[in-house]
Amino acid sequence: MIDPIKVLYVDDEVINLRVFELAFKEKFEVYTAKNGALALEVLNEHPKIHVVVSDMKMPRMNGIEFITQAKTTHPDTIYFILTGFGKNEVIKEAMANGLIKEYIQKPYLKRNLELTIRASVEELNT
Repeated sequence: MIDPIKVLYVDDEVINLRVFELAFKEKFEVYTAKNGALALEVLNEHPKIHVVVSDMKMPRMNGIEFITQAKTTHPDTIYFILTGFGKNEVIKEAMANGLIKEYIQKPYLKRNLELTIRASVEELNT
């Protein structure tokens, strides 16, 4: 049996965490965190997480700040940024520097996000 893809979703809005969990719990092994600090704890507790999908706009630590910290201890994890505010210069720079693999616009289409996650993990494993 193949191990399921492990995905951590980070968002400060609890309803978004729940929606993500419900949408993907049968597709992936889903972990959630309501801020960057808690997400770092989840990554440390579960170092085999394949993909992190993080909201961009969060209090205290935005998505790029969180991913920058996470990437220092979990460099092989794939990171996506999720935002409803468009691709700004910070996100473009993060993509150009390889900090994040994908930028995902809110609201996302469940099937597209699932395929993006699967393709990224498959690419990593080849």
